[in-house]
Amino acid sequence: MRKKLTLLFLISALPFVANAQWKIGLTGGATYNVLTRDNHYMVDWHYESAGGWTSGLFGQYNFNKWFGLRSEVNWTMKSYRQYRTGFLKETNYKTNNHYLQIPLMLSFSFGGEKVRGFLNIGAYGGYWVSSINSGSYSRFRIELDKANLSLPTDVISGSWENDFHKERDNRIDYGMLGGFGVDWRVSQLFSVLAEARCYYSTSSFQKDYMKIKDPRYNTTFAIQIGICYHF
Repeated sequence: MRKKLTLLFLISALPFVANAQWKIGLTGGATYNVLTRDNHYMVDWHYESAGGWTSGLFGQYNFNKWFGLRSEVNWTMKSYRQYRTGFLKETNYKTNNHYLQIPLMLSFSFGGEKVRGFLNIGAYGGYWVSSINSGSYSRFRIELDKANLSLPTDVISGSWENDFHKERDNRIDYGMLGGFGVDWRVSQLFSVLAEARCYYSTSSFQKDYMKIKDPRYNTTFAIQIGICYHF
């Protein structure tokens, strides 16, 4: 009975095997990251979304014409800008966070032989590799002039790298992702694609190491193009 069931399974899988196909590709494009954070009592701190870039290498196995499994390794920037008002209003800099990510997606496609649309949904895991600031920040400088105490400010401009602290920074990132796009088969071996994608992080990149909890989440949108080689 077991042999018959195995034979039946193999026969039923033949259409999928016959239509199965591998493809690999390179992608690159722009990102736009939205930081979600509550600044609590620090009303002079403000946060804005910022742009960056992404690039990656992917492989996809198509079980048939409309369904496949796609895996990818990419380098993605998740940036934001922060500035202050009030006494330290000269503080205005951009933070560029660099992540190495591995998305895994189910890919559904539709359309004709030459041009096909596709929808990708799945999850990803990543690692926070580096964090670099660029811009300016101000700080108070205490001066004693006879009996008078004044608080002038120093303004420092340039680029500086953020150090990671084990107690504060969560460098493991993970979440969900979804995207859609168009794939144009330019020849038997090659196709080009354009895709819009969203990474929704469910992991705060700051740990709960203080009495006042301060979770911080990234939602990253990407628009990218790529080229694929079909085996």
